[in-house]
Amino acid sequence: MSSVDFASLGISAPVLKAVKQLGYEQPSPVQAASIPILLEGKNLLGTAQTGTGKTAAFALPFLSKLDEKQTTPQVLVLTPTRELAIQVAEAFQSYAKHIKGFHVLPIYGGADIGGQLRGLKRGAQVVVGTPGRMLDHLRRRSLDLSQIKGLILDEADEMLRMGFIDDVETILAKTPPECQRTLFSATMPPAIKRVADKYLGDAEVVSIENKTKTVERIAQTHLMVKGHQKMDALTRILEVEQFEGMIIFVRTKSSTLEIAEKLEARGFSSAALNGDLTQAVRERAINRLKKGQLDIVVATDVAARGLDVERISHVINYDVPHDNESYVHRIGRTGRAGREGKAIMLVTQKETRMLRSIEKSTRQPISAFNLPSNEEVSGQRVEQFKQQLVGMSQSTKLDKFHSLVKEVAAEHDIDMSLLAAALAFEVQKERPLFPKLVAIDTPRASQNDRASDRKSRPRNERTDKSDRVERQRPDRAQKVSQNKKPITDHEGNDVAMITYRIEVGRNDDVSPKNIVGAIANEAQIDSQFIGHITLHDDHSTVDLPEGMPKELFDHLCKVRVCQKPLKLSIHHGTAGQHRDAKPAAKNKKNKPASKGKSKTHRGADSRPKKPRKPPSADRK
Repeated sequence: MSSVDFASLGISAPVLKAVKQLGYEQPSPVQAASIPILLEGKNLLGTAQTGTGKTAAFALPFLSKLDEKQTTPQVLVLTPTRELAIQVAEAFQSYAKHIKGFHVLPIYGGADIGGQLRGLKRGAQVVVGTPGRMLDHLRRRSLDLSQIKGLILDEADEMLRMGFIDDVETILAKTPPECQRTLFSATMPPAIKRVADKYLGDAEVVSIENKTKTVERIAQTHLMVKGHQKMDALTRILEVEQFEGMIIFVRTKSSTLEIAEKLEARGFSSAALNGDLTQAVRERAINRLKKGQLDIVVATDVAARGLDVERISHVINYDVPHDNESYVHRIGRTGRAGREGKAIMLVTQKETRMLRSIEKSTRQPISAFNLPSNEEVSGQRVEQFKQQLVGMSQSTKLDKFHSLVKEVAAEHDIDMSLLAAALAFEVQKERPLFPKLVAIDTPRASQNDRASDRKSRPRNERTDKSDRVERQRPDRAQKVSQNKKPITDHEGNDVAMITYRIEVGRNDDVSPKNIVGAIANEAQIDSQFIGHITLHDDHSTVDLPEGMPKELFDHLCKVRVCQKPLKLSIHHGTAGQHRDAKPAAKNKKNKPASKGKSKTHRGADSRPKKPRKPPSADRK
């Protein structure tokens, strides 16, 4: 495989130019195996883990075959989540930056559909999105699949787990028969194999086993943190960690400059390292790091390629890498020459999927990092201050200053130690010895989250059957339990639930899996925390954790299922009410935020002012 390069694979000149500028040197195994097959126009069935480079494996060949004159969509990519849709769209954009007039459009639920409609009307060669929103556009006839030349199903097993496989089949059936189809999946359960046999026919099979292993001498940890609190968390880590040299990895060139400047302002010796800097500037920064004149470099993957500095004791992944190979290369910058190394990764809740993928591919657990407390930071600053004082007292001629202080003490009858304390207080103002640090939320990726992620959620035959039965008996409500046992959080405590009414029902052809998929995807609530679902003709009810944040409530109200907004409101009836439910409207501490009436329900608008955070919900 060492003799294979991207030029020999046959991708087009504009795409090859972008790949080289991104710093890609050799294709990964899945890229080397898949790109020639797709360039020949054959269907492909790929088994590969997240992080093996499969996005480039399908993006590069399809971009190489684009018809620049065709403005209607030519390539359609289906992904299970909006986060992955955005990542894939950004990858297409970066690989196609030298293709004139290229447009890629991500479409997913929870975003302004008006902007997506305008984007489709203007024209986009590549459309990336989630199955639900794709179907919305197909029903609106705003998405034209008549001239689609390539269809990619990315992370098909994840779409099956989230209950989207029927939507995927509906979309597949609407693509032209001659359309080239590609399916990538980490596993190949029977339902995915059935779809592949039906729609991919005699596809070429590519199976890649990820054998990546990391250096055992590197201690790997992760810290769960809100995105807007990353800089505060990073600063606190730097305060306490004893490091010689450090590399902080970020995704973008602009971030290297921004973070380096912020660290400099906070008293840390740092410099940016990115591809836009001249070779001379980069070499100067690296030499300063080697000589100990610089402690921290903030770098992109490309800029740090080949960087070998023995004194680097720590690597911090400020941004989680999008592929596992990059993670391994990043942390490999430390632990050199038989020395110990430490790698810390800052992870937001939306990135827990990538964290688990990295753990799986490296076959090593990445333990939780304990964020330093106020006392630990204070203790470290005090110790450094003591050392600074002792050093100055031994190496500096202080005779005149000593006399001055004694004079002031005598004139004003002040104890010398009190004067010393006053001077210490003045000196430490810019960097307080006893700081009151900003509170940082550090949500944990719970064991329940990890367990549920490992479980696949195949199609529920009994649910489908009950749905058919209830359609024949519309006078009875259909009740589906997502959790027969009491719902508990990661500490084993019962989770209080509230029954919400949503304005979609059997008349809208909605099924429980549509509701679960929409809420799990849009609200980032794990499916295990979605309770009883009851379908009625013109509405449904669903049990969700008590204390939903207002911004999340407002967002879910606008989320569409079967082309209709959910219009969430608290259900005041008894049907579907969980026995542990404690509606926020009846809680003395959580009074209704407004006296206005809900347009979709008889009761008052009962969104709470100060809700408690529901499990697995990102309040950012």
